[in-house]
Amino acid sequence: MYDIQDESDRNAAPRPFPFLPTVDPSQWSAEALAGVSAPRITYKSVPSQQSEELTRWLSGRSGAAVLVGAPSKRAGGLSLSDAYQLARTHAPQLQLGGVAIPERHHRAFDEHRRMIAKTAQGCCFFVTQAVYDVHGSLSVLSDYALELQRTGAKPVPIFFTFAPCGSEKTVEFMKWLGVSFPRWLENELRAASDILERSQRLCERNFRELVDFAKEKKLPIGFNVESVSIRKAEIEAASALFRSLREIVS
Repeated sequence: MYDIQDESDRNAAPRPFPFLPTVDPSQWSAEALAGVSAPRITYKSVPSQQSEELTRWLSGRSGAAVLVGAPSKRAGGLSLSDAYQLARTHAPQLQLGGVAIPERHHRAFDEHRRMIAKTAQGCCFFVTQAVYDVHGSLSVLSDYALELQRTGAKPVPIFFTFAPCGSEKTVEFMKWLGVSFPRWLENELRAASDILERSQRLCERNFRELVDFAKEKKLPIGFNVESVSIRKAEIEAASALFRSLREIVS
């Protein structure tokens, strides 16, 4: 359950889809999913929180949660390091997750070090943003495996996110969110007679490549499927993509 934020501080370009305030993910989980027994991961954006507010949210909490930092350095607010410390103190039973961003690895080649540092602060799994540039994700896995080998640290599960794309506007929105599209792949989508079907096949192809590489490096990975659009066709495509990716790892 995502804690959806505006993120206009991160990207000054016009947002392709307007931001709409959403229900708090914990409230939505408790009310709308009251009859669902499946485990869930609740996201919590920490920059907008005061220490006392986050402490109340964390106190006695169990299950799994991902604490999310500021979308940009300009945003300020409570730091992730402070939030992780509060989680260790007030929610020791909480399975704490972190966000991994392969696109960020292109700039400084340090995403694997960020992951290891977050693991030392209590993170026991990671979730990426949507993957279309598989080579960025492969680079993170490669450097992560080498750093683990060098330090003797143990790997934690990484869940790669996949999201079908049903229109050129959805492509633009994903790019606005920071998702990287290699030129060849973006060309494939924009030129496709059925962009939604083509994106599903490309996501399957990328996931197979990640699975094969992770097996070779003995890294535990999984997948997360979502729709970034409220269009029914894209939501249904996300369900179909989930089923096809599950077959790949079954």
